Amino acid sequence: MLMPKRVKYRRVQRGRLKGKATRGNTVTYGSYGLVALEPAWITSNQIEAARIAMTRYIKRGGQVWIKIFPDKPITEKPAETRMGSGKGSPEYWVAVVKPGRVMFEMDGVDVDTAKEAMRLASHKLPIKCKFVTKETT
Repeated sequence: MLMPKRVKYRRVQRGRLKGKATRGNTVTYGSYGLVALEPAWITSNQIEAARIAMTRYIKRGGQVWIKIFPDKPITEKPAETRMGSGKGSPEYWVAVVKPGRVMFEMDGVDVDTAKEAMRLASHKLPIKCKFVTKETT
């Protein structure tokens, strides 16, 4: 599971998911990419599930890059706890993804294989995604 080795603050505020991605919105490493079309928090479990789905389909051919990293801790309070008594403890980590962000990249396979692998990976994610090539971005 992806998570930071250490962080400056144990708990962070929720923030807002507004605007489009200004950074990480082009395919840089590979030839094909998977772009987010909606804003969302992508958990480390979802990133790992998408990575496994892609690498299983391409069967060790080609290379996959993960361009998002879950560095935001999400806190939860225990079930049936009364209000008050401070903020909950960190439970899992998320990556903040805005529309236009390239989340995964791939190279070393043909376009049909890459498209199908990205389609399988997009089913593991909670948002709508789009397959792009290096020329289209």
